[in-house]
Amino acid sequence: MDALRNVVKDMKLKKGITAHELVKEMGEAGGFTAKHLATGSEIVREMLADKECINFLSFPACIVSTGLRGVIAQIVPEFDVIITTCGTLDHDLARAWGGKYYEGRFELDDEKLHREGINRLGNVLIPNKSYGETLEKGIQPILKELYSLKPEWSGRELIYEFGKRVKDENSILGQAAKHNIPIYVPGFFDGAFGANVFTFADGTKYKVNLLQDEKELSDIIFDAKKTGALMIGGGISKHHVIWWNQYKGGLDYAVYITTATQYDGSLSGARLTEAVSWGKIKEKARYVTIDGDATVLLPLLLAGALY
Repeated sequence: MDALRNVVKDMKLKKGITAHELVKEMGEAGGFTAKHLATGSEIVREMLADKECINFLSFPACIVSTGLRGVIAQIVPEFDVIITTCGTLDHDLARAWGGKYYEGRFELDDEKLHREGINRLGNVLIPNKSYGETLEKGIQPILKELYSLKPEWSGRELIYEFGKRVKDENSILGQAAKHNIPIYVPGFFDGAFGANVFTFADGTKYKVNLLQDEKELSDIIFDAKKTGALMIGGGISKHHVIWWNQYKGGLDYAVYITTATQYDGSLSGARLTEAVSWGKIKEKARYVTIDGDATVLLPLLLAGALY
């Protein structure tokens, strides 16, 4: 019986074991999330090695408030297209410009934090001075400079210009600009960066042409022989990747890390197999959904795939 092809093997830990070796052990252990993680690592390695494949990376803003930001910045050059949220721009620029984020706890008194000017994102603490104040101080002068050059920019162009001006090696925008990797934000105005653009543009001829972003994505999709995606978390970032890929017959490779559940019919909770029914992932594609926290799983997955 073909279903009984692979025998479960016991894991063995040893002193000095590498992350790559650990992921391999997890793959042979045969059970639960460990198996899915190892499979995802194999798929990512395969799709990045496929020279005919245009590879997408998508993720939400929340993880950019953590140290995982550095890992994402590190892998930016491995991908061809990034799709994310406005909050990613916020957190990445705030930290690149010296904003300090702090370790906290989920159980802190939120009313007290509010009175003290501290915002809580899970168990990460973000003082107002490290977020809104830092962003406004940094964004407005650059917008003024860019407006003096021309009145209309695409979202991707604006993000690139900001990335060019970042000196932080751990910056996602900085690495994307350095390696000329386009970043698209379909929810462009849903955050502090977009709000700053809106307030600056009010009463001027300043325009953000988001249709140009979509035209570029369309060209990327239809020019690609194959496509793959590593999708970290759900929401608009995940959906924009799979939405555009349906127009070319679906993704050839897909890996999705999520903590969401599917019983409520949500996009974030939907397993990748559901996307097959929509034609957003090919029937014969290599794909896997991995359940768990990306701050734990992503470094392991990438260590197994790349190092």
